[in-house]
Amino acid sequence: MLPSTIAISAHGLTRKFGSLVAVNNVDLEVPTGRIYGFLGPNGSGKSTTIRMLCGLLLPSAGSATVLGKDTRKEAEALKQQIGYMTQRFSLFEDLTVKENLQFISEVYAVPRATRKTRVLELLSEFRLSDQIKQRAGTLSGGQRQRLALAAATLHKPKILLLDEPTSAVDPQSRRDFWETLFELADQGTTILVSTHYMDEAARCHSLAILDRGVKVADGTPRSLGENIDTTVIEVQAEDPNSARQSLAKEPEIFSITQLGIKLRVLIPKRIPDALQLVTANLQRASIKGVAAEVFPDLEDVFVAVTQLHTKQAA
Repeated sequence: MLPSTIAISAHGLTRKFGSLVAVNNVDLEVPTGRIYGFLGPNGSGKSTTIRMLCGLLLPSAGSATVLGKDTRKEAEALKQQIGYMTQRFSLFEDLTVKENLQFISEVYAVPRATRKTRVLELLSEFRLSDQIKQRAGTLSGGQRQRLALAAATLHKPKILLLDEPTSAVDPQSRRDFWETLFELADQGTTILVSTHYMDEAARCHSLAILDRGVKVADGTPRSLGENIDTTVIEVQAEDPNSARQSLAKEPEIFSITQLGIKLRVLIPKRIPDALQLVTANLQRASIKGVAAEVFPDLEDVFVAVTQLHTKQAA
């Protein structure tokens, strides 16, 4: 991949808070015009990494460049080219929707001649025209989210950094939000979004999985499933609870997840005949069921790589 196609690059990015290593030696390359995800639980280092990439937090070690600019030395110059949306609603709750956008247009020094047009354009684009005089503090979760994204894109940034932007909205608002993100990416905006939702991470063009500050995997959702060192067996049993209890006795199986009447069983690839191992167990326990090897989904990948990281760190 040519250097000119990389919007965000980080090498050995590390951040310590006293003895706590919040982000540990993270390398990243985010292509221009793509949606790149950070998947991980709270405390995995997602927010800290994003804050370093937008220049709000200095790394303890390592370096990062965004749009070819060093985030340590050129943070001020990057402000006009980055949109940042925090996890918590960070606009002014006592101002109206329109007043918030007008204020943000001044903060980003949008030319006075185009401010009014740009604000009206965003009100229409993000379906906020009916709330134009409503105070931000009285908006619904979905409306707040749309207002926050409108504010983050007001100055037409080349890069959007979104820190768990859908954690407080309903499923329909999340779907609408992601449709907007894909439209922005199609227009050339590079988007880095952190999430702990598997279905959202699966929407990203590519993603990194973070575990306690360490990047434990990255790639496209498809390539992550292809490359994990784990066989996934799906079991559909008449008595899934009994099947789970029986399979849990097999030392080679390191994870069993129940989804309704189905089980997802994870077994290291070094174990030969994983499907036969599961089938034989069910037969010995006289449990009626059907087992089949399936392609790993993103949750399977997440469990496999984070458990491996835990074992290696022990």
